[in-house]
Amino acid sequence: MIFKIGVILAYALMVIIVGVLGMRKTHSFVDFFLGGRSVGPWMTAFTYGTAYFSAVLFIGFAGKIGWGFGLSGLWIMVGNTLIGVLGVWWLLGPRIKAMSVEYDVHTMAEYLEKRYGSPFLKLFSAGSIFIFFIPYTAAVFMGLSYLFQSNFNMPYSATLIYMGLFTAIYLVLGGYKSMTMIDVAFGVIMIAGVVILDIYTLRAGHGLSGIISQLEAIDPKLTQAVGPPGFWSLFCLVFLTSIAPFAMPQLVQKFYAIRDKRSIHIGMFGSTIFGVICVGTAYFTGAAARIFLNSETAPGAFVDGKPVFDALMPEFIANVIPPSLSVLILLLILAASMSTLAALVLISSSSLAKDVYAGFISRNASDSRLTSLMRMSSAFFVFLSVILAYMKPATIVAILGISWGAIGSVFLGPFIWGLFTKWTNKAGAVSSSVLGLAVCLLLYASGSSSPEAGTIGMMVSLAVNPLVSLATGGLKE
Repeated sequence: MIFKIGVILAYALMVIIVGVLGMRKTHSFVDFFLGGRSVGPWMTAFTYGTAYFSAVLFIGFAGKIGWGFGLSGLWIMVGNTLIGVLGVWWLLGPRIKAMSVEYDVHTMAEYLEKRYGSPFLKLFSAGSIFIFFIPYTAAVFMGLSYLFQSNFNMPYSATLIYMGLFTAIYLVLGGYKSMTMIDVAFGVIMIAGVVILDIYTLRAGHGLSGIISQLEAIDPKLTQAVGPPGFWSLFCLVFLTSIAPFAMPQLVQKFYAIRDKRSIHIGMFGSTIFGVICVGTAYFTGAAARIFLNSETAPGAFVDGKPVFDALMPEFIANVIPPSLSVLILLLILAASMSTLAALVLISSSSLAKDVYAGFISRNASDSRLTSLMRMSSAFFVFLSVILAYMKPATIVAILGISWGAIGSVFLGPFIWGLFTKWTNKAGAVSSSVLGLAVCLLLYASGSSSPEAGTIGMMVSLAVNPLVSLATGGLKE
């Protein structure tokens, strides 16, 4: 235990030092938010991967999806890496970088305003980011808190407070400069951690064939191409988590900040390989957890014989990984989560500082004023997220699903069609954003699962923009 605490403290000290170094290199809003638009390919590859995959993946999704779908959860890995990583870098990366320079914009809300000539769309999208990133960030804090609760017997609420303060200090200091400097180290830690997780899972399960045969003994459907919940549920999860990245602001930002087109081509391969390793491990070990965990071997992960999905993976790690190596798995999940938190907080604070304040309240705000406001907004956003995480309103998968679904529904139609066409217009963009979000939230409120509600809302967003644009004379413009 003393060794674990020492390693975690050393890790925290390293992060704070990097934050201080980043602060010394941060002299403007562009430095704080985009790293001066000069971030190299490998830094971008790691920061994209670590922002995409966090404690939400390793704790919430791996536990719930692995337990319910079995090995068919690996289809999510295929979708995430081939579409959400490779597809985004290949299809959108160069276009996003070029358009950000052409329109001279720093945020997605600014881009939508200039592309469609709609201040309303800027305000609507900025407000959506701030509101719906709060549950996403809360889900990451929840995953970390469950992990530390399981490994250190720390109270859930105490862990939340510590992680909130730590995140706020780290980000307020150096912004994107700090994040990119540390994300390479985070990425290396994650790769080392998932390799160890794979090795010990296979060893404990008597190899791949042993794990497959044991899962078949529990339920033959757990090893089939489509797991027990069925095709539609699996499709919604794949669609939500693989298509939403095409318009998720915290991921799109990486291409605003990357150095040049050549860096995009290099970073694309590194980010894809990173995704295959991390996501494949998460869903594989999540499925294998069903072999090792029950109410006797992991009483903390079950209530009245039923699994507490968000607690499954922390218990799995405690049961399968030797204590001497479990600290590396802690660092794996902590590293992934810190980068995701950093990305979310930066984007959310920019929606207040750059899009709302500088866009509508004080158009002539100085650069130093914007940077200071970004720092204050970051701390405020972390505070709200910690409060929501303390309330534990739902499972991590449900919280993330509605967050990604809502953001994807707001941005997917306007952003994708705006990048690749000149004839889609303001009417189409505004309609797709508002209707997409409305459908997503109405379905969720009426009892649909968050992945299903998000998937349908995103489909509506994609379909409405071209249809309304054509109906209102888009091709004639």
